[in-house]
Amino acid sequence: MAIDKQQIEDALDEIRPALIADGGNVELVDVNDEGTVLVRLQGACSGCPSATMTLKMGIERTIKEKVPGVTSVEAIM
Repeated sequence: MAIDKQQIEDALDEIRPALIADGGNVELVDVNDEGTVLVRLQGACSGCPSATMTLKMGIERTIKEKVPGVTSVEAIM
């Protein structure tokens, strides 16, 4: 089953205001057949020491709750 990229974008739109408030953002790069979502952290998020926590506890948790079939979220450079 293909994962709907629009559903992922909608989930990211829920997270973006908090990221933007801290000077960052997130971009959807791709989704593979195994359910891994690839994102690029931008702005302040790209060099933040808390980026891993934000990625796993914020971004990944939200996407997995909203989008069936997503198994993980990984950041790429």
